[in-house]
Amino acid sequence: MGAPALVHCTPERHAQAILAIFNEAILHSTALYDYKARTPENMAAWFDDKRAGGWPVIGVEDAGGTLMGFATYGPFRVRPAYKYTVEHSVYVHKDHRGKGLARVLMGELMAAARQQGLHALVGGIDATNAASIALHVQLGFVHVGTLPQVGFKFGRWLDLAFYQLLLETPANPVDG
Repeated sequence: MGAPALVHCTPERHAQAILAIFNEAILHSTALYDYKARTPENMAAWFDDKRAGGWPVIGVEDAGGTLMGFATYGPFRVRPAYKYTVEHSVYVHKDHRGKGLARVLMGELMAAARQQGLHALVGGIDATNAASIALHVQLGFVHVGTLPQVGFKFGRWLDLAFYQLLLETPANPVDG
């Protein structure tokens, strides 16, 4: 078997696999503060938003072409002055966690952000997700705040921790 391969995800090839990864996280974890599984229609709109914004969806496949995880980013907030800041996410299929795939995906995502001239990557992470927090810290992200009890799922209040990485880009930021 060959090494995992990085790919640019497309709706035609990867929507079902991403949907399965999202839905497992929604139904069995606090990685997503959603209650209901997403639908194929949700995925079509999600990919449309990524395409319209020029946002990457980077995946990692095994030698057989099965998607093992993906990472992406999108707008942090909608006001124009936030144009150099994005909120990212990274998800690995439950059967492939602990293999270093999230680190590889994050490295590619950080490179894409630099290439797009972005300045800040922000991750909103459930405060009990020790593995994700440790990964972000190892990659140079800094804890910039926690919003206590902003989510409620599985019968308990959830705290949302924010981690940020400042990039050296863009070379010449502009207003407007």
